[in-house]
Amino acid sequence: MEAPAQVPEAGAVAQAAGEGPGTCKCPQAQLPPPPPTEEESRERLLELHGSFQELFTFFCANATMHGATRLVCSSQNHLKRVSWGLLFLGALGALYWQFGLLFEQYWRYPVILTVSVHSDQRLFPSVSLCDLNPHRPRLARRSLQALDEFARENIYALYKFNFSESGDVSGAQAPGPESAFQLDRTIRLRRLSGQNEVGFRLCNSTGGDCFYRAYSSGVKAVRAWYLFHYVNILAALPTDREDSHHSHGDHFVFSCRYDSQDCRARHFQTFHHPVYGSCYTFNSESAAQRPGITHGQCRPGAGWGQAAGGALLPTRPHPQPPAGISLVLRAEQQDHLPLLSTEAGIKVMVHKRDHIPFLEHQGFSIRPGTETTIRIREDEVHRLGSPYGRCTDGVQGVDVPLLYNTSYTMQACLVSCFQQLMLDTCSCGYYFYPLPPGAQYCSSVRHPAWGHCFYRLYRELETHRLPCTSRCPRPCRESSYKLSAGTSRWPSSKSRDWILAELGKQRPGSPSPRRRHSSSSSSAGQARAPLPASFTPRYPQGGAPPNPRSNVAKVNIFYQELNYRTVDETPVYSVPQLLSAMGGLWSLWFGSSVLSVLELLELLLDATALTLLLGCRRLCRAQGSQPTAVHPKAEAGRSPGDCRRDVRHPGAQPAVLPRALAGVSAEELGQVCVCQDS
Repeated sequence: MEAPAQVPEAGAVAQAAGEGPGTCKCPQAQLPPPPPTEEESRERLLELHGSFQELFTFFCANATMHGATRLVCSSQNHLKRVSWGLLFLGALGALYWQFGLLFEQYWRYPVILTVSVHSDQRLFPSVSLCDLNPHRPRLARRSLQALDEFARENIYALYKFNFSESGDVSGAQAPGPESAFQLDRTIRLRRLSGQNEVGFRLCNSTGGDCFYRAYSSGVKAVRAWYLFHYVNILAALPTDREDSHHSHGDHFVFSCRYDSQDCRARHFQTFHHPVYGSCYTFNSESAAQRPGITHGQCRPGAGWGQAAGGALLPTRPHPQPPAGISLVLRAEQQDHLPLLSTEAGIKVMVHKRDHIPFLEHQGFSIRPGTETTIRIREDEVHRLGSPYGRCTDGVQGVDVPLLYNTSYTMQACLVSCFQQLMLDTCSCGYYFYPLPPGAQYCSSVRHPAWGHCFYRLYRELETHRLPCTSRCPRPCRESSYKLSAGTSRWPSSKSRDWILAELGKQRPGSPSPRRRHSSSSSSAGQARAPLPASFTPRYPQGGAPPNPRSNVAKVNIFYQELNYRTVDETPVYSVPQLLSAMGGLWSLWFGSSVLSVLELLELLLDATALTLLLGCRRLCRAQGSQPTAVHPKAEAGRSPGDCRRDVRHPGAQPAVLPRALAGVSAEELGQVCVCQDS
């Protein structure tokens, strides 16, 4: 046979190759392989592939992602393999590009508004009403009369209009004590040259840095100029004086009905506004039980009656009155300041119970001689806090001390912020807003140049350059009221005479018609104010009243429906929605699951570990070490820096074959030859 003859030939070649300084000793019989140790026989904790090609081949053959197996199946067709490789990398790039867009949108923290309808009972809101009749305080009547005369001079110089002929401003001597207040007559109304504007000039305390507070409308200019001097006069009065709204405020409300019952005095709170006059705020003590529907709504059980024979017969329904408030109000103006308030009627505002009514911002007017029906619809807004937006649940997190002892509102915060800036910049406070302890109101007596400072600051507020907007966040929970109104003439021409006559009979001390029929309601106390003797208007001699409706107005306010809407801010991408969107994108491009993502992470970790291991091995070779030639899988159990010899053969040298036998396998030799130095 040929096989035995080849062994000596191979041995001869080995013998010839071993000539030299060393002797090659080849045993005649092949040594059996050493038995595997216990360390080799058991499974290793960590085992890496021998090369990157082996690593990626294993991943593509076993991964659950679509397209990965095509890289292995197309190994014989290089064109398909390159095509599928480019498609795989392109899909991976598109996936992570969309991931970037998704996270960019998520980190913007967008919100959507969710509207829902609820039918819980709600407390009837507060209603504030003012008579638009700013009156003259007793201590300031002489000063206000001097201001009226000064205003006539300015208006005549501009428009050649004589108030004495129209009778709008009384020239009679006003009663009251003499006032030490002196008008600043240097601040006059002027027509600006080259411009169709009217304004007045303001300068600082040294007489410099002057500017004009100009208006394109002459009416607005006159009102602003008059208001500036009016505030000067009121700010000079003692702060502890008694308000004068009691002089005729008790005659403002002729009658009041809430939820089919007479209003009580404890339902009202009174205050005085410098521009809008005497004001009342109505606060209910119970929730609205039904909407204000006056047609087609019947009491439970109504609509059926019993005949003599015991049979049930349909009867006419009994409509209920509207579940809201109905008031008859006085709209006459006796102490009216025509240059301060140019409108006649009633100022109304619907607001939450524990909020301050800012009528100059959110109020609306009611025309005299009309019946106005106001329907309320409530919306409640729930805002998200950080990081989706900035809002506050109260005064927490707001660095502006509120000057109002009520619940937090953004408008109250803005007013408090502006007043604080006035105190810091001008050393005094604006008269229309409350003062902190120890501060004073701005007046030309104590602060001659306060107008220059105030209007400079107010101009920055109008142009949104003050920090108040950023310092006053919106409340996280806020109620707003949507109003819809309808008007009609009241009283009508047919019923005008007897209604006005009936109201005229309600003089102090005379019982009202409703009191005659109900003794219980009169004993409990009503908020029905008697009509004064001066209710009868002053008509020209021998003439009839031109419009008797101009002295009264009727207001009905009720809920349009008991349902209320809540507007909730909801995140566009919460954490579960973000993960769901990422899963949808991953499935779109690779058709895989979360475990497939873990497979990709495992590939990255294995590639990183293999890179470190090969780098460490190359570093050891560069330092002159000779690592043992073992299979890479056997070395996986070692640490990357372990370049020691095999512990199982402490004295063994690596088997090195001569160059001539480099291509000869061990099976051809039949034995292992070890060359040693002689």
